[in-house]
Amino acid sequence: MSPKRVLLHVGTPKTGTSYLQDVLFRNRDLLHGRGILYPADRFDGHFLAALDLMRLPWGGLEKEAVGAWDRLAAEVRAFDGTAIISHEILATASRTQVRRALESLGHPGTEVHVVLSVRDLVRQIPAEWQENVKHRATFRYARFLELIRDPERSHRVGAWFWGVQEIPDILARWGATIPPERIHIVTVPRPGGPKEALWQRFSTTFGLDDLELDLGTERANPSLGVPESALLRRINRAATRDLPPVHYRPLVRELLAHQTLSKRTKSPRLSLPPSEYPWVAELTDAWIAELAERGYDVIGDLEDLRGVEPAAESWADPDKPAERQVSQAALEAIRALLVEAAERQAEADRLRTKLEETRRELLRARTPRLMRTMEWTVQRLEGSPRGRQALGAYRRARGRSSLSA
Repeated sequence: MSPKRVLLHVGTPKTGTSYLQDVLFRNRDLLHGRGILYPADRFDGHFLAALDLMRLPWGGLEKEAVGAWDRLAAEVRAFDGTAIISHEILATASRTQVRRALESLGHPGTEVHVVLSVRDLVRQIPAEWQENVKHRATFRYARFLELIRDPERSHRVGAWFWGVQEIPDILARWGATIPPERIHIVTVPRPGGPKEALWQRFSTTFGLDDLELDLGTERANPSLGVPESALLRRINRAATRDLPPVHYRPLVRELLAHQTLSKRTKSPRLSLPPSEYPWVAELTDAWIAELAERGYDVIGDLEDLRGVEPAAESWADPDKPAERQVSQAALEAIRALLVEAAERQAEADRLRTKLEETRRELLRARTPRLMRTMEWTVQRLEGSPRGRQALGAYRRARGRSSLSA
C-alpha cells in the first residue's frame, strides 16, 4: 500500500498556478477515484485556506476565510492516499505559519512533499508590478523597481515581492524539516519553448501522467501590454476610491483587465528595463548555485532561471506610454463597460417584468380564495350577537370612510 502523502504546492505567483489549480479543481472527482484528493468545494478554496493560515487581510475576504485552513487540514488527515494543496501566496508564510501548517497536515507521520514552481526574475519582476496594478495599486513601475531594490525591504511592496519570489528563502522556510529529495522545483520553460512543456512538468511532479484529465480551462491570469497596464493604473488613480473591492474585482480586474485588455496582444509587452538586468543576472547566478548545492529534486532545469536579456530597442516604458495606444485601449475598456451595463440593464428589466407577472398571478390565484374567506367570516359574525355588533361597527366605519373620501 502506497504511503499517505501530501503534495504541498506553495508558489510562486505567475508560474502557471491558476491553470494548474483550475485543472485540479475541475477534475477533483476523477482524481478522488484514483486515490488523489484535491480538497476544495469551490475553486478558491485553497486561497481562502491560505488567507486563514497566514491571517492575511485581503479586501474583506479574510472574514470569509475564518476556519478554512483547519477544515482543509482535517479533510487531508482523514484521507488515505495522496492529497494535493496548491496556492501561490503560501510562498510568503513565516516559519511559525509553516510549522503550524505541517503539523496540522500530520507531519512528521505523513510524507509531505513541498513543490515550488519558479520562473526567471526577468519575467517575474514586471509581472509582479502588473499584479499590484490589478489589485488597485497606483505607483509607477519605476517606483516599484526602487521598492524591490531597497536592501532593507522596509516597504510592504518590497517585503511582499521577495516573500513570494526569493526562491532559496522560500524553500528554506518550507523545507526546514523536510528531506531535500522531497522538495521539488518545477521550472517554467524559457520563452519560445513548447506551450505544453510546463503542464508536462506539473503532471510528472504530481503523479498525473497516466490520468485522462480535462485540461480545458477558462480560468487564467493573463498578462497585459504596456499601454493596457498604464491605463489600468490611471483607472485606479481616478476611480477606485469609489469602487469597494466587491465591485472592483468583477468590473476592473476581471472584465477590464482579464477579459478585455489582455486580448490586445499586439501592443508592446511589459518587460524588465535593460538597465536592471545586470543585478538580476548576478542574483540569479547566486540562486542557481545555492539551489544546486542543496540537492533538491528539479523538474526542468535550473538554467531556466537565467532570463533572456531584454533588448534596449524594444523597451517600452509603462510610465511614459504612447498616448495613442492608451487611448485605443481606453476605447476598448469603455466599450466593454457599456456592453456590461446594457446587459445588466436588460437582465434587470427582464427580472422586473417577471416579478410583475408573478405578482399578478398571485393576486389572481388568491382573489377567489379571499372572497370565500370573507363570506365565511361574515356568516360566522352574523350568527352571534357580538359578531353582528362588530360587523355593524365595521360597516359604519367603512361608510364614514367612503363619505370622507
